[in-house]
Amino acid sequence: MAETIELRNVRAYGRHGADPGERERVQPLDVRLRLDVDVQRARHSDALTDTLNYAALHARVLEIVATHSYALLERLGEVLLSDVMRDQRVSAAEVTIAKPRRLGGATPAVTLRSKR
Repeated sequence: MAETIELRNVRAYGRHGADPGERERVQPLDVRLRLDVDVQRARHSDALTDTLNYAALHARVLEIVATHSYALLERLGEVLLSDVMRDQRVSAAEVTIAKPRRLGGATPAVTLRSKR
């Protein structure tokens, strides 16, 4: 049985964007992950090894956003999804990436999904 693990409000910093100058400076991105994960063993064992370690997941998101540079949020989202889907316990994943400082009065965001 798959349950949902979420990582919300991840403020990550990177150089991403299609417009001139966007990749010349670091800008904030807000990332949210929703992962369908089999946590049956963890529900009974109380062992971190039987579920996803969200601290490690958080660190990985920060690393990917900081060390890669893409024109499109769609590409960054695909890289993040591919990374989390490598864990065979994840049956489906959704990532939302927003640029909170890109437009005055609006926050553009992209949501992508992947499923086994």
